[in-house]
Amino acid sequence: MTINRRTFLHTAAAMGAVTVIPFAARAEAHMGDTFETEMGNVTIHPVHHASIVMETPVGVIYVDPVGEASEYEGMPAPDLILITHEHGDHYNAETLTALKPTDKPVAVYTNPAVYDMLEEDIKGSAEAMANGDSKTFGDLTIDAIPAHNTTEDRLNYHPEGRDNGYVLTMGDFKMYISGDTEPTPEMEALEGIDVAFLCMNLPFTMTAEQAADATKAFEPKVVYPYHFRGRDGGTQDPEAYADMVGDVSEVKIGDWYKPGELG
Repeated sequence: MTINRRTFLHTAAAMGAVTVIPFAARAEAHMGDTFETEMGNVTIHPVHHASIVMETPVGVIYVDPVGEASEYEGMPAPDLILITHEHGDHYNAETLTALKPTDKPVAVYTNPAVYDMLEEDIKGSAEAMANGDSKTFGDLTIDAIPAHNTTEDRLNYHPEGRDNGYVLTMGDFKMYISGDTEPTPEMEALEGIDVAFLCMNLPFTMTAEQAADATKAFEPKVVYPYHFRGRDGGTQDPEAYADMVGDVSEVKIGDWYKPGELG
């Protein structure tokens, strides 16, 4: 049976398995999804492609902030910035400088390669995290886990040992940010993840099928497919991913891109 977009969205919505929010409405209102935790609410704002803003009980967290500073207008200023790796859709020095608050300190955690690239005014409050490192930020624990390609013809994009994914733990609430990666043993061994962000695009990261298999392995309660547009036909279909995941996890599909826009 062929399932088109209209049929899929109607069926998924009826099942309560997927949430879709139009780009224009979300962007205009800076809408977010709120999750209750024992420490307080966590509100997640998808910004663009791989950039995320999170309002949490431990502070405001920006993940891989790139693009125009205007995309973050109306958002609270960051207390903590996490950067997974050096590619231009995850790290941009000008964006960091534009978003860095002038009236309060901001902590920056990056993989070692990005740390070495940071401007001096950013580096003063930054720390490098290698795969396997753990840091604390108030009541938040940050664990850096490997993020890399595993398919032979993709290894040059994200080599083993260079880039980070992050697990963020606040009391009883755990989030996973994949960064750019294919499924790794460390990802598949994750436990107790409440919210996960999983990349999927070719040729740089994983297919929707790989992401679905990984989701079935570590079973996050909620998963956001993100980073799913790619070049030369490499865009992955988040709706097809949600269909493959089935009822293993709740899939939230935010429109991370303006209509017709590539990542």
